[in-house]
Amino acid sequence: MATIKDVAKHASVSTSTVSHVLNKTRFVSEDISERVMAAVAELNYAPSALARSLKVNHTKTFGMLVTTSTNPFFGEVVKGVERRCYEKGYNLILCNTEGDAERVHSSLDTLLQKRVDGLLLMCTEIENQVLELFSRYQPVPTVVMDWGLIDFPSDKIQDNSHHGGYLATKHLIEQGHTEIGCLTGPLNKLQAQQRLSGFVQAMEESGLEINKNWIASGNFECEGGEAAFNEIHAKGKLPTALFVCNDMMAMGMINCASKKGISVPNDISIVGYDDIKMAKYITPSLTTIHQPKHRLGQQAVDSLLEKIATKSETNRVFQLEPTLMVRDSVKTLSN
Repeated sequence: MATIKDVAKHASVSTSTVSHVLNKTRFVSEDISERVMAAVAELNYAPSALARSLKVNHTKTFGMLVTTSTNPFFGEVVKGVERRCYEKGYNLILCNTEGDAERVHSSLDTLLQKRVDGLLLMCTEIENQVLELFSRYQPVPTVVMDWGLIDFPSDKIQDNSHHGGYLATKHLIEQGHTEIGCLTGPLNKLQAQQRLSGFVQAMEESGLEINKNWIASGNFECEGGEAAFNEIHAKGKLPTALFVCNDMMAMGMINCASKKGISVPNDISIVGYDDIKMAKYITPSLTTIHQPKHRLGQQAVDSLLEKIATKSETNRVFQLEPTLMVRDSVKTLSN
């Protein structure tokens, strides 16, 4: 494999001249540039990305930690991150944490050793001992995305989950529903807390009673929706409508209801949350709260690039606003 010294010898120039031609870091005459590029082509020389990164002190690589889940929401966000990285000429090293703090520790250590230019964190498993890893390395610009640790010192890109919960519940009320329940996510997660608080606000503003028998918590997966629906079903009378705090649980709940002979939306109406791609393809197609997942990924990359360019130590919060997607899972009741 040819080296930069081989190219320099072949073109009868110094290695520094070859470097300036390839990296466009200094003016070199057209005649010499042509000789260098001809030598590069003839010798099939490929510059070492590692050597270049050591010299210019950046690797054009970002690292991303993300919680592994069957929920397509995460994959759709990662797709937005990958696309933006490609557009900006960056590589992405993606590490799945699988909800394991030890794996977070190992992955983070690896990324920092590889001298990534920045980090994107989309996992909630980061603990104090993991944060201590940062003290061993030169500070790395970091952006925490939705589903990341809120107290982490970094820029943050977040969904306005409270407003999303409010929009979902308000839609059910506007369709004539007064008996409304909520299947929440795990209430140790900020998103679940905020979506539930949006539900509560909409109910209280409309003067509607919140029946605790119609509130149950799941795990943001399909089986969590099934378990939460079974819980409220076992308590007796069902509400006419449910706000289910993510689409995966909504799909689990719809499947469970169908097995019990309960029709959506004829017997019970449903509003989900996230607007994952498959939400419009299930039966009935799911009315849900749309999160701008691609924009979440793009904004995270853009924020990281800006932090690198400006060397800013200011920590900012960017909040993306959800919107309602009306489909077929809500029945309008006559007043």
